[in-house]
Amino acid sequence: MEFIDYYKVLEVSKNASTSDIKKAYRKLARKYHPDVNPNDKDAQRKFQQLNEANAVLSDPEKREKYDKYGKDWEHGEEYEKYRKAQQQQNTYAEGSQSFSGGFEGGSFSDFFESMFGGFAGQATGSRPVKFKGRDYNSEIQLSLFEAYKTHKQTFTINGKNVRITIPAGIADGQTIKLSGYGGEGINGGPKGDLYITFAVSNTQQFKRVDNDLYTTKEIDLYTAVLGGEIVLDSMSGKLKLKVKPGTQPGTKVRLKGKGFPFYKKEGLFGDLYITYQVKIPENLGQKQKDLFTELANLSN
Repeated sequence: MEFIDYYKVLEVSKNASTSDIKKAYRKLARKYHPDVNPNDKDAQRKFQQLNEANAVLSDPEKREKYDKYGKDWEHGEEYEKYRKAQQQQNTYAEGSQSFSGGFEGGSFSDFFESMFGGFAGQATGSRPVKFKGRDYNSEIQLSLFEAYKTHKQTFTINGKNVRITIPAGIADGQTIKLSGYGGEGINGGPKGDLYITFAVSNTQQFKRVDNDLYTTKEIDLYTAVLGGEIVLDSMSGKLKLKVKPGTQPGTKVRLKGKGFPFYKKEGLFGDLYITYQVKIPENLGQKQKDLFTELANLSN
């Protein structure tokens, strides 16, 4: 079992704060992301290690176990239970002449020898301790438009292609679990799981807040004053909107049910909020200036 120094992977010190660890992870994840380095196995391996390092060191409980047990931090708690049970068996063996089990040094599995350098006290003939395989962690980056629709996506984890369906409405920071897609179990134990965290970014045009969308729409002065019809590009397609006469700059309107889809709730959508920005005409001709002057005089 080759030990991986997660602090070294993230290029941080052992005293790094959780905030420093997350910053380091995001910086390096962008650099080694498979989309940025297609067909680069070294980059893929580095990206996998970054995900593992972030999953361990950004979690206080996992980090504590990792610092204590090193490479086998995930199995530290199981080992402590196992060690106590063996100590109780040792105590019983020493106090009973009729005990026939016997204990022999060096009878540990390769896993325990590698993990702790060998301990005396395993009963001959006892069943091997089963451990669940290591959990894997990965991050998928999605645009707002990708998260808007249900779609399939394939990515590589531990050298294997995994194809999943991403439901519409997935949220930024949301994590889903794929059971049995992690590392191999030890001594016949079950496979670990795969945890995928989604990073969903807003666009210049739309900002998402929960399941509502926010956007701005520029209209000309004449439409704002006289009213009229405009066309808005929404995430579901083009929409025709009626602008009321006398619409002021900064006016906000709501389109019910035209926002972002709810996660795994087919047909349910948030709302779309539109803020109007009124564009003041520039480079007016003399006749236009005269008309505005006339309007000003009439207003007075």
